[in-house]
Amino acid sequence: MEVLWINRPTHVCKTRALLALILLMWVPVEVMAGTENATHLSTRPSSLNIGALFTLNSVIGRAAKPAIYAAIDDVNSDPSILPGTKLNVILHDTNCSGFLGTVEALQLIENDVVAAIGPQSSGIAHVISHVVNELHVPLLSFAATDPSLAALQYPYFVRTTQSDHFQMYAVADVVEYFGWREVIAIFVDDDCGRNGISILGDALAKKRSKISYKAAFSPGASKNTITELLVGVNLMESRVFVVHVNPDSGLTIFSVAKSLGMMTAGYVWIATDWLPSHLDSLEPPGLDTMNLVQGVVALRHHTPDTDLKKSFMSRWKKLKHEGSSGFNSYALYAYDSIWLAARALEVFFNEGGKISFSNDPKLKDTNRSTLHLTSLRIFDGGQQYLQTILKMNFTGVSGQIQFDQDKYLVHPAYEILNIGGTGSRRIGFWSNSTGLSVIAPEILYKKPFSANTSAQLYSVIWPGETTAIPRGWVFPNNGTPLRIAVPYRVSYQDFVAKDKSPPGVRGYCIDVFEAAVNLLPYAVPRNYVLYGNGKRNPEYSNLVFDVAQNNFDAAVGDVTITTNRTRIVDFTQPYMESGLVVVVPVKEQKTSPWAFLKPFTYQMWLVTGAFFLFVGAVVWILEHRMNQEFRGPPRKQLMTIFWFSFSTMFFSHRENTVSTLGRLVLIIWLFVVLIINSSYTASLTSILTVQQLTSRIEGIDSLIASNDPIGVQDGSFAWKYLVDELNIAESRLVKLKTMENYIEALQYGPKRGGVAAIVDELPYIELFMSNTKCKFRTVGQEFTKSGWGFAFQRDSPLAVDLSTAILQLSENGDLQKIHNKWLTHNECSIQMNEVDSDRLSLTSFWGLFLICGVACFLSLTVFFCRILCQYRRFIPADVEGDVEEIGSGSTRSRPSIRSASFKNLMDFVDTKEEKIKHMLKRKGSDSKHDEASPSSDGPLHSPS
Repeated sequence: MEVLWINRPTHVCKTRALLALILLMWVPVEVMAGTENATHLSTRPSSLNIGALFTLNSVIGRAAKPAIYAAIDDVNSDPSILPGTKLNVILHDTNCSGFLGTVEALQLIENDVVAAIGPQSSGIAHVISHVVNELHVPLLSFAATDPSLAALQYPYFVRTTQSDHFQMYAVADVVEYFGWREVIAIFVDDDCGRNGISILGDALAKKRSKISYKAAFSPGASKNTITELLVGVNLMESRVFVVHVNPDSGLTIFSVAKSLGMMTAGYVWIATDWLPSHLDSLEPPGLDTMNLVQGVVALRHHTPDTDLKKSFMSRWKKLKHEGSSGFNSYALYAYDSIWLAARALEVFFNEGGKISFSNDPKLKDTNRSTLHLTSLRIFDGGQQYLQTILKMNFTGVSGQIQFDQDKYLVHPAYEILNIGGTGSRRIGFWSNSTGLSVIAPEILYKKPFSANTSAQLYSVIWPGETTAIPRGWVFPNNGTPLRIAVPYRVSYQDFVAKDKSPPGVRGYCIDVFEAAVNLLPYAVPRNYVLYGNGKRNPEYSNLVFDVAQNNFDAAVGDVTITTNRTRIVDFTQPYMESGLVVVVPVKEQKTSPWAFLKPFTYQMWLVTGAFFLFVGAVVWILEHRMNQEFRGPPRKQLMTIFWFSFSTMFFSHRENTVSTLGRLVLIIWLFVVLIINSSYTASLTSILTVQQLTSRIEGIDSLIASNDPIGVQDGSFAWKYLVDELNIAESRLVKLKTMENYIEALQYGPKRGGVAAIVDELPYIELFMSNTKCKFRTVGQEFTKSGWGFAFQRDSPLAVDLSTAILQLSENGDLQKIHNKWLTHNECSIQMNEVDSDRLSLTSFWGLFLICGVACFLSLTVFFCRILCQYRRFIPADVEGDVEEIGSGSTRSRPSIRSASFKNLMDFVDTKEEKIKHMLKRKGSDSKHDEASPSSDGPLHSPS
């Protein structure tokens, strides 16, 4: 106990010493850390100025002002953002003036602001961007949507809202979705309006649509000016209007349109984000205002419904200052712009950035100038701060705040709204990655991308309270009917020709066009204009070109659809099939005394004759031993073979076959004869009735290979096709104007100044051959496939509607009725073949001959096997002299059977079957008698 007591004070002293040592080590570290933190904080200013520049008394400004003040308050109250530094906002009003906006911007930057929020005007943004580029002050604009501000020319301009570049592509997708081809753009003629509509034109061009007219008016235009503008566009063809104006004066457009009756059925109005911004700012919008925009389709910035946004929206009524308007999407972008500047400053300071300003040596006061240009100083850290802003990535009340390499906010998206009743109805979404959809983009971003996903929107209630999709165009109300060019033909006037009675033209093509127009659900005022001088057929390529050059609205007639023509005009669905063919003269084949030999080639004749003899000989061999009709003197038997062979050709043979093998061979041979007879008859009939060619031209290939002249219809595209595509020399081509020229040229032939053949389209040739009573025929196949259609100017909606009407005519049979009315004549067989192609060769029948030959060979084999077996049975080893008895019937002594010769075998074969069987039966009974004789005589000679 005592030791412990003594040692206890020692232990306590050691503990205290250790604690003191730790304390001495910790205190310097804390002092050092505190000194470093104090040094770091000391580099931050106690306050920073951020400028705000926009029109306070505007739809956008009234929503942005409370949002900016709220953001400043939230930043200053957040200890994690800019601790020890108070953020101040300096607000300047641009008063909707480019000049005043520029002056206000210069005065704003005199306050050494590190960033400027705004402006809302793209025109002012263009001017101020040059100033901030020089002074290195980032310009964060929450409302300047001009696409051209994204150019490399403005490096310090940072757009914190969506660019109109994406909005115009969204409008183009909506136009394509509903199938419209032309729109009229109504816009304010300023930087934002012009550049936005320019992007819209590019976007529509990619969809094979276009802006048919740009209706621009100056900023602040009077109501009378707008009235004159809308009266003019109402006389035009398109009924789809895209309105891209500013929110403060845009409703004047719809007020005038309603007074002009342009908000009724058949009209389409598409408004950009200005309209939802204006309507959202009204609490609530009045009935008079809503009545102006019934049925309008509008686009609004899409911001995801996050908890942060909902929290901000719940605070909105408390945030509004006196005189501010209701909420719109620009308030969200203004709020996030302040937070973007603040967060970027926090990162800027953490990375060692310092706030300092220096004089610009380029800005010097002069004795004569009252402008204090030296007060404009360069932000030394502006470049670093700009890069920090562009690298930021956080979630704000408007969504994700992050910039791509082109300084656009990522994931641009819009809501598609349909204005109706007392509010609006969302019919879908649009984003640059998913296109049109009824699903929110933030949901689709989480799903695998599918290129096959089709665009979708909910139904729309259009002006006039109709759900039927408007056609989007009408015929102009300026009193000018369609100018339709009709070829003034001098040949083949059944297709199209001049007529004394209204409408001044007639023919198959005209009737088809009139029938198609009558099926349209609207009237088509039209005037037919003859194209050509009436002395020769017009050049159809020139006709199509004149349509493309707006000299005519359409071309109706026998116009062939070719690749080159489709590049400059739009064609309807083909109403007549066509293609180039070669036509040549023909003549009746003169009767020949030896015409009966032509159906078969000489090889076929030789083989057929040989088989007749061969089969006759085989049947004689098989029947000779048992059929009395095939026996007799050699001369008679030879005649029997010949008679029987050739009488089977007519199935008139008198001799009956009794042997099984003979009947088998005969049945197969009669089948072969039946086929040969039928083929011969058909071929001979064809040869005796066919018309023969008078030239060696067999088709387009042989025509190209020759050097003979070729006839081509005057004005036809065939001339250019033969020269350009088939490389035929123009010197070989002869233009033929009338049907009489066709006949003369073919009849004269190349030796007498005519042509060897004519190349023309099939409808003309069918009519030509019918009218000439089939004296001419086509050879070869059609070597082009095309059709006839009606030509319209590019992107004409009438071409689409008429195509549908032509299909309807084809389905209900009216198109065929019109064809029968004008073009039904005596039909000629189109294809001509040479006689040699009708001749039958051995190639077609060698299978039949092979079957017959095999049957004969097998039958002979079986027959001779039977003969040999009988011969062996008939001549045993111990029998002598019977062979000669077969031949002569004598009983004199004969040599041994072992010495029987081949002659004996032939005699045996020649012996009648019945006699051979009788002799074999007799030999069999004699053998049995010889075997029984010893056993019967034995008992008679035995001893008693």
